[in-house]
Amino acid sequence: MAQRYRQHNPPPLRGGPRYRGGMSIGTGIVLFVIGAILTFAVNLENTFIDLDLVGYILMGAGLIVFIIGLVFALRKRSATTTVTSGVDGSGANVQQRRTTSTPDDIV
Repeated sequence: MAQRYRQHNPPPLRGGPRYRGGMSIGTGIVLFVIGAILTFAVNLENTFIDLDLVGYILMGAGLIVFIIGLVFALRKRSATTTVTSGVDGSGANVQQRRTTSTPDDIV
């Protein structure tokens, strides 16, 4: 009697090895927007900090985080599990499992 197996892929956990970086895209956008607001919309006079510079730094950081998030979200990685069931020469049930996955290029 042949048994059927279905490969079950649970949803990726945050911080786990299969996390795709969806939050970093949102974080990059938020940083960019806050930086743009500080640079172009806020006109406060102060002597201890340059808000334009802080805004440009936040926009640059947001852009970098956004690009990194896109790279992690769009990279292709897959795993394939093959299960073969049968009967050996002595009549015992035999199952063979083989899992192959693409290498993780980004460390």
